[in-house]
Amino acid sequence: MKVTLSAVDTYETSFTPLVVIELAQDVKEETKEWLKSRIVAKKKDGGAQLLFRPLLNKQEKETLGNKENLYLVGASGLRLLLGAEAVGLVRECTDGTMRAFTYDTRRSFRGFHDDNDDFLTMAECQFIVKHELENLRAREERMIPGYPHAKLYPGKSILRRLLTSGIVLQVFPLHDHEALRKLEDAWYTRFSLHYQPIDSIRSYFGETIALYFGFLEYFTFALIPMAIIGLPYYLFVWEDYDKYVVFASFNLTWSTVILEVWKRSCADMTYRWGTLVMKRQFEEPRPGFHGVLGVNPVTGREEPLYPSYKRQLRIYLVSLPFVCLCLYFSLYIMMIYFDLEDWALSVHQESGTEWTGVLLYVPSVIYAIVIEIMNRLYRCAAEFLTAWENHRLESAYQNHLVLKVLVFNFLNCFASLFYIAFVLKDMKLLGQSLATLLITSQVINQILESLLPYWLQKKHSMKVKRKVQALKVDMDASLYKQVLLEKEMGTYLGTFDDYLELFLQFGYVSLFSCVYPLAAAFAVLNNFTEVSSDALKMCRVFKRPFSEPSASIGVWQLAFETMSVISVVTNCALIGMSPQVNAVFPESKTELVLIVVAVEHALLALKFILAFAIPDKPRHIQVKLARLEFESLEALKQQHMKLAAESLKEEPRGGKTETGA
Repeated sequence: MKVTLSAVDTYETSFTPLVVIELAQDVKEETKEWLKSRIVAKKKDGGAQLLFRPLLNKQEKETLGNKENLYLVGASGLRLLLGAEAVGLVRECTDGTMRAFTYDTRRSFRGFHDDNDDFLTMAECQFIVKHELENLRAREERMIPGYPHAKLYPGKSILRRLLTSGIVLQVFPLHDHEALRKLEDAWYTRFSLHYQPIDSIRSYFGETIALYFGFLEYFTFALIPMAIIGLPYYLFVWEDYDKYVVFASFNLTWSTVILEVWKRSCADMTYRWGTLVMKRQFEEPRPGFHGVLGVNPVTGREEPLYPSYKRQLRIYLVSLPFVCLCLYFSLYIMMIYFDLEDWALSVHQESGTEWTGVLLYVPSVIYAIVIEIMNRLYRCAAEFLTAWENHRLESAYQNHLVLKVLVFNFLNCFASLFYIAFVLKDMKLLGQSLATLLITSQVINQILESLLPYWLQKKHSMKVKRKVQALKVDMDASLYKQVLLEKEMGTYLGTFDDYLELFLQFGYVSLFSCVYPLAAAFAVLNNFTEVSSDALKMCRVFKRPFSEPSASIGVWQLAFETMSVISVVTNCALIGMSPQVNAVFPESKTELVLIVVAVEHALLALKFILAFAIPDKPRHIQVKLARLEFESLEALKQQHMKLAAESLKEEPRGGKTETGA
């Protein structure tokens, strides 16, 4: 018997499902009805004024034996345009300027027509729906109907409370398979060395993900000069070239210039997308934030309040000692690694065979695997600690998490290299260890981040497809199949791990690549495959993430710049240790140290001068931003003058009040 899903067929033609909400299977009917009423209610009545439909009606759920509570959320064209104004969406006007979209001036924006539905991209529509759902706030309710333990208070985000209480299991946007197929064809399905369709990625996934792939592409091409220059240093006799001085000097200039040029490219892209001039909204408390109910002095709304001193106590008395303990443990593991190196070397010296020569690389491989395991375990602990610190804002949470993870990853990945370079002073072992750590980490990341999730997702997709085919569902139920497949996909947790991988790669290249010049070449090869593997996991492995407006790569820009400063110190020290430089100062080591320190300070000064001399924004972008600011001030002035004129018209003649008259 074939089953036709009439719920899908009877949708109004204006309803396009954008977002899926999955409720727990045992959710009470009164809770469902209350949530539906709040979502579809008008804005003036405290609702979101969105379209809300069940994926299956009761009869179809009984026929299919499906107990899942899946709902589709959409919005009318008018509602989306008003939502675009509410979130401050910036679009290009017919005169070429970028302005915040307003419904009243909609016809002045390029590409807008009353009868078109493609003025807003699907990613923008889904972002607007998410914004409206998250801004559904409690009014008189003191609890979620049917769940007395799920407390509410005026101003509390209803969706966040439903998520934290387990009533709503997940909220995710749907894929647009036709647009996704076009994007895949232009992005990664055909192997060729071409630029990525960054604008198309932005239209489908949003600015945050587009900026990551833009930075990945930019960083990969920026590595090519380092890779080309490094090849002759590796292929020819090292002693014939002043390798440390020339290569390290180029390294210092390169690491500074590429980061400054990236900021200009980033500003150019984000201005074109409208996020560079997009006004930042007032940040709401993050979902996990808790405290005693009080009144926010800025917004005047009721929300949890948590004393700052308690958070500081948790940071300095618990989190900081824990991080220090983890750093000590990392150093302890490093010393075990050097013991293994000594053991492998002694075995090789005793036997002298080719097989024991291979044994010399085993400790480095094992250590690289242990580093990856420790990084991932520490990441989980850092997330738990940062959440326990109870930060009010998501930005504060992310900054503290990034700081914890970067400090540990930096020491865990680079401590052994610093020890070999400046304590053991064994440049041969340094090059060997750097190569092993870099290549092993790249292979592990490719397997764990892309190949394994893709294999698991393919296995799950086949299982779901067999289940749907066994039900003999009509082809009209393609939406039902799509929701079943996508709801079981993994959730993309953001670009944190992707940027972290590039950050560590940048460290391997900029800190010690003069000792192992092939580091940049291996990084280039890895990144060319990384583009395809990351694109694959975005399109086929994970659920479609919500679009998030971004004007830059955020705190990662500062992280990369900090690494480039550290590379100045490292490379100057390596130059000072090189045989060529030591030959100039055969007796006076103190003079050598002083000269190296002076050169280091001079290079740091040059680095900061370059950073200052290269503007963060191109000249034409600066002019456009200044013009936009001037026009905004003029418009505000005109508005004030208009209000003043109206108030003068309403004032009674002779300056008398009505009672006086």
